[in-house]
Amino acid sequence: MNKNVVLGFAGVQLDAGDGPNRWERWRPTVALGMHETFLVDRLELLVDLRRHRNLANQIAADLKQVSPETELRLHDTYLEDPWDFESTYATLHDFCRAYAFDPDRERYYAHITTGTHVAQICLFLLTESRHLPGRLLQTAPQRKKDGPAGSFSIIDLDLSKYDQIAQRYDREQIEDRTFLKSGIATKNPAFNAMIDQIEVVAVRSAAPMLLTGPTGAGKSQLARRIYDLKKLKGTVQGPFVEVNCATLRGDSAMSALFGHTKGAFTGAIGARAGLLRTADRGLLFLDEIGELGADEQAMLLRALEEKRFLPVGSDREVDSDFQLIAGTNRDLGQLIEQGRFRDDLYARLNIWTFQLPGLAERKEDIAPNLDYELTRYEEKNRQRVTFNREARERYLRFAASGEAAWNGNFRDLGASVQRMATLASAGRIQLDAVEAEIARLSALWRRKTEPANDPLVALLGAQLDTIDRFDHAQLRDVIAVCRRSRNASEAGRALFAASRTQRASTNDADRLRKYLARFDLRFEQIKQ
Repeated sequence: MNKNVVLGFAGVQLDAGDGPNRWERWRPTVALGMHETFLVDRLELLVDLRRHRNLANQIAADLKQVSPETELRLHDTYLEDPWDFESTYATLHDFCRAYAFDPDRERYYAHITTGTHVAQICLFLLTESRHLPGRLLQTAPQRKKDGPAGSFSIIDLDLSKYDQIAQRYDREQIEDRTFLKSGIATKNPAFNAMIDQIEVVAVRSAAPMLLTGPTGAGKSQLARRIYDLKKLKGTVQGPFVEVNCATLRGDSAMSALFGHTKGAFTGAIGARAGLLRTADRGLLFLDEIGELGADEQAMLLRALEEKRFLPVGSDREVDSDFQLIAGTNRDLGQLIEQGRFRDDLYARLNIWTFQLPGLAERKEDIAPNLDYELTRYEEKNRQRVTFNREARERYLRFAASGEAAWNGNFRDLGASVQRMATLASAGRIQLDAVEAEIARLSALWRRKTEPANDPLVALLGAQLDTIDRFDHAQLRDVIAVCRRSRNASEAGRALFAASRTQRASTNDADRLRKYLARFDLRFEQIKQ
């Protein structure tokens, strides 16, 4: 059987007493030896022997009388001010470091009933951090029955063993992760796993975070939710400050970020605090950080490492204890190779990097985000709008298909919902409105992905959306040959040269016309 070893302070008030009536009182240290169900093999008693030698001797004599098998070790412990946290913790910390703990053979308990409240808190912290590898022992006087033994309870700081606490912790984590997702019931496994990790990092760490991903993937919104969660947990007290670094140009960039003094440059008619100082004790979100210039990158690196920087025109540094989230849709590694981004700044930002997937990579999340956008529209416009069943199914089929590029990601989805909701008659989005929106989105994405002089766009217009992409490349090549040829026969001979000798009829012009007719096109129309 492992030995039970208790470590605690002598109670200057609670353990005092030297007359016969002391046995009628509950004295917590002496009472440790009175419990039949908890036998103390060794008691490590911390006491200031210069001031409380008589008390220590009395405790030793009484404990030997009630529990002769308990070994008592007295440790002369001097605390100049028992209510000073720093010195008390340092004394106990040094004691634990010097003590030869042997958890394989002994069970340790920190008696937190005696000593000042500061000493009890320090014992708790040392036990929680495993500097004292044991459990907490709480004793109390008997409430209903007379007797000096009182009662005791053992507290294990492994919270996973307490079902109600563990369940509450799990619920809080789920609530925090739902909070980060704006209440959207996302189903994409990779995205949900990323949010789980961001929740842990946001609560436990003040280190910089880097959010990467395509434009419109939700970096700005996520940064704001991370700030709100940190604020809720009390890890930041200051404001949320956001800036798109792509809007910072020239001399104004340094001033906007780091502030300036009055008269620092032409036009500086007054001092400016700057974004970094504004974000003191709060969170600074620098979106598109890859657009910062070299000087701004150098200043930002120093501000991150030392929390100090020089405003423009000043010879005196200022402080700002801000937390940073950076966002970018650029490949910072590539920018480093090109000499356009500092590798040491990237190393500082790359402690926690999260890649946000685009909407096309999260097709299972389109439906819940569609509902979220409708809710946002309702909150903003005070008008409830819904889809009829057929219209919703049609929109979701398109949204999850290969036809939907979602180049702008959630910005495209939000704008799409806003258009349909605005045009909805009597608060209902009908099938015809969905079809019109699909055509609008297809045209939008086509303009972004296809050259402005694409002959298919010029010849077919909206009809192009009805043609399989499989046919696009072939049709473009046919049109290019037609435009280079003097007539349909010449174009046909060029297009069907390989198969001409294998056919009985060589009317290539007719074959070309039949092909073009599939798309309602004529050779003459192409030439024009």
